[in-house]
Amino acid sequence: MTKVNKYTYRTKREVGVAAANSAAQAIRSAIRNHGQANIILATGASQFEMLEQLVAGQGIDWLKVVMFHLDEYIGLGPDHPASFRRFLKERFIDHVAPLRAAYFVKGDAEDLTEECRRLGVLIKAHPIDVACIGIGENGHLAFNDPPADFETQEAYITVQLDEQCRKQQLGEGWFSSMDKIPTQAISMSIQQILKSKQLVVTVPDMRKARAVKSALEGPVTPQCPASILQQHGNCSLFLDERSASLLAGD
Repeated sequence: MTKVNKYTYRTKREVGVAAANSAAQAIRSAIRNHGQANIILATGASQFEMLEQLVAGQGIDWLKVVMFHLDEYIGLGPDHPASFRRFLKERFIDHVAPLRAAYFVKGDAEDLTEECRRLGVLIKAHPIDVACIGIGENGHLAFNDPPADFETQEAYITVQLDEQCRKQQLGEGWFSSMDKIPTQAISMSIQQILKSKQLVVTVPDMRKARAVKSALEGPVTPQCPASILQQHGNCSLFLDERSASLLAGD
């Protein structure tokens, strides 16, 4: 079992700035050492401030960066307001110089098995230097809801979304009602996330406090997918005072 590096800040903005600075340092280091950085970006409300800071003059040569993203709803096109492809285009892609490559999950692909295979081939050819991710209210990583598959070696898989996960999407305002929220997604697998050399995990807000406590202080179990972070050798968790409020000693 390894120790997750934990950093707690007063405000959500401070969390985003610190996480972005950590990610930017890893990206610049990979470019300096290997001529290219391969990264994973997450989406959702927890990533707003982190992405805003990441694109704001971090001295990164974006032409040397290859981006993957974690997941996408099955059946949603890239123009849907809740599409994660749209999220990343509006909050990241449109604000940086052209990337070397950006590989998106096509949740509206006709053949989902082939889409998972396509992404798996691509990410195998691009070992990830840093993954910028979050933790869901139910402890999920990407869309690996509990009980998550800790064993599959497939890079991307199709998953069912549980009710708590779907309620989180509703609560964040991405959908107008529960019946509008897809019940399935394509998600990067747990084992693929763990292959990243460095994990930068941004988790603000009180609604994430119980998941954070389970992830850091509970047993490693598929019932709390984020607990697997305890087994990664280079994981940093960026919290605000609210998300850290249930931790022992906080």
